[in-house]
Amino acid sequence: MTQAFVYDAVRTPRGRGKSDGSLHDVQPIQLLTSVLHELKNRNQLDTALLDDIIMGCVTPIGEQGADIARTAVIEAGYAETVAGVQLNRFCSSGLEAINMAAAYVLSGQFEAVVAGGVESMSRVPIGSDGGALFMNPQIVARHNIIPQGISADLIATKYGFSRADADAFAAESYRRATIAQQENRFGRTLVAIKDELGTTLLDRDEGVRPGTTAESLSKLKPAFEAIGKAGFDALALLKYADLAQINHIHHAGNSSQIVDGAAGLLIGSKEFGEKTGLKPRARIRAFAVIGTEPTIMLTGVVPATQKVLKKAGMQLSDIDLFEVNEAFAAVPLLYMDQLGVDHSRLNVNGGAIALGHPLGATGAILSATLLDELERTGRQTGLATLCVGGGMGVATVFERIN
Repeated sequence: MTQAFVYDAVRTPRGRGKSDGSLHDVQPIQLLTSVLHELKNRNQLDTALLDDIIMGCVTPIGEQGADIARTAVIEAGYAETVAGVQLNRFCSSGLEAINMAAAYVLSGQFEAVVAGGVESMSRVPIGSDGGALFMNPQIVARHNIIPQGISADLIATKYGFSRADADAFAAESYRRATIAQQENRFGRTLVAIKDELGTTLLDRDEGVRPGTTAESLSKLKPAFEAIGKAGFDALALLKYADLAQINHIHHAGNSSQIVDGAAGLLIGSKEFGEKTGLKPRARIRAFAVIGTEPTIMLTGVVPATQKVLKKAGMQLSDIDLFEVNEAFAAVPLLYMDQLGVDHSRLNVNGGAIALGHPLGATGAILSATLLDELERTGRQTGLATLCVGGGMGVATVFERIN
């Protein structure tokens, strides 16, 4: 039976997604090309063996438009026979690219693919592509579509998570990320970004803030209270009429950071490994996608996990490590609460609250982090999952190859 293996994983550092961020002057094509160069060079890869490059990008306009994946193939000097495609499943796009690549390999139609994603949020602002889901007044009103921050606060209200709960979780994310960075746990995957003169612009994730505590986070003002009072709270409560009000607990310190970054995984068949002499690091055991209620929007990580475990014939207890995207603190809090996952197995090196969420790339970054940690600790199985705008969830199970 054909299997899909992960042979390598590379990512850039995550730079602050602002004009003063270290990667602001780096175009997104440069971020993605750096990933492709590193995968090629360190694996001595004959790129003619690749069928496709599949890259997630959530705002594919301007510098990120015109099928950035194919552009990267050309710019990186890969064989002309390698195709390239950009896809968008919002925040899960990077993981969706990996799952699509695995499906192609499992079908026997493709032999090898580089899959991942890219997002330069400092150069191409989030939401600048518009879209009927969030911009069409009739659709927004008809389906009670609210901003994701309001959805996160709705989750917290409905399921009883307090501001103190969210801040405590966020502080722990910062603590874990600080340790991971100090111990160079991301070293195998990271490729430094340099300018044309070879000067290093960034070689580590820029958003880590050592010393962040729940107490310091408690002083920040809620980020979504004002727009909630402007009408979005009322719109949400039309759907969730059992709630008296929405408690606004999320702010910049317990929500994911806006950052720039790119990542890619080299995925192929057993035969590809035999041709290249590369040893697989892991196999993709199962993947799943699911739709969920679009107003609360961000709960999809739970049913997606349940669905992928069923596909894999596994139980939660069979998973050693979990990577759950920290879009907002309420998302992993809900995950742990509803599935009974202990925090000691979840986001052990911190998450997007402390490290950043470069939309189209995050799913691939989580996957790479998961593989690195499985190898570092000698554990066997890992599950990556992300909530998705519009009410969806995606999940993938990886199994380390000893």
